[in-house]
Amino acid sequence: MPSAVSSSYAGAMGGTGTLKPHRQHPGRIRTIPALLLVPLVLLVLVLTACRAPNPAPPDQSSSATSDFVTGLAAPWSMVALADNSLLVSERDSGQVLEVSPAGTKRVVGTVPGVLHQGEGGLLGLAVRLDGCQGNPAPDTGCITVYAYLTTASDNRILRMPLRGISGARSLGAATVVLDGIPKAANHNGGRLAFGPDGMLYATTGDAGKRNAAQDPKSLSGKILRLQPDGGIPADNPFPGSPVWTLGHRNAQGLAWDDTGRMWASEFGQNTWDELNEIVAGANYGWPVVEGIGKDSRFRNPVLTWSTAEASPSGIAIDGTTLYMAALRGERLWVVDLEEAPSARAILVGELGRLRDVMLTHDGRLQVLTNNTDGRGDPMPGDDKVIDVAR
Repeated sequence: MPSAVSSSYAGAMGGTGTLKPHRQHPGRIRTIPALLLVPLVLLVLVLTACRAPNPAPPDQSSSATSDFVTGLAAPWSMVALADNSLLVSERDSGQVLEVSPAGTKRVVGTVPGVLHQGEGGLLGLAVRLDGCQGNPAPDTGCITVYAYLTTASDNRILRMPLRGISGARSLGAATVVLDGIPKAANHNGGRLAFGPDGMLYATTGDAGKRNAAQDPKSLSGKILRLQPDGGIPADNPFPGSPVWTLGHRNAQGLAWDDTGRMWASEFGQNTWDELNEIVAGANYGWPVVEGIGKDSRFRNPVLTWSTAEASPSGIAIDGTTLYMAALRGERLWVVDLEEAPSARAILVGELGRLRDVMLTHDGRLQVLTNNTDGRGDPMPGDDKVIDVAR
């Protein structure tokens, strides 16, 4: 199985991003005169000594896993709370579940207005500690839940207070943060995350209208940056606009490393999936370019994979180690972001489709399977949150 390819290497290979192995063809066996054997052997030794080492193949070995919670229905996103419980969104039902540190689950509420259609529904979640307005005692830090969802008319972002204590939490009334994001049966984006700057970031898909990703006035095919109340930050690259970057097809992972760099995973169309370093105002090329290109207007991905190896969704970062969940690829990619980034795969084919990955507050690595969404092959207990040994 080929490993991920860095953009610098792929660019040097003419933008293809893939090394093709030499194929051996059967042929007639020819004899070599004995007098020629000695110089021929010496030549082979010299050439072998000068040959660059082959890149290490992905590590397909399994990691020890254990079920944390089972019986989830088409889950999409999970976020960790400081008490080591977590919240999980279910795409089709619109429900947000609370999972206790012991792995028991309960419904904390149904997000209003969710309409499941195709890949749309209740998608990304994020949480923020803020003021206690609308979140009366007893509470555990005045948590606000942010949700990205598909409605009958659009994709939008809502916020809701998370009321109560662990084991008895509930969602309060919803307030619109941003609406009017174009929707479609496919390519809705949907990931939410708060950055180190305290701003809310969201990924949007091209919603099936490819050229909209290149239109800075459209919210399709973008990464957006908002104040927590939905206001437009004054230092956004396009004045008065929530657009942070453009030229995305369907980004579904967001995270920051310990040096402050922002990263996003992105679905390609038929050829290349991407891991991009996100820079304010940059254009990532879709639909003009998929994967590595040679157009100076666009920023190239740092790593690419074939769509069969990846189809990436959620990402999480510990220091400079990035974890990327793969749907069609049915594996977890572990990416070393130091110097020239490189990747290896674990859990290959063991758990089925992986939608999200998360690091808990006490340092555990967890993955979220996605085998009950109509595209996977459910296994006993699916869908699950699973602890993965590191």
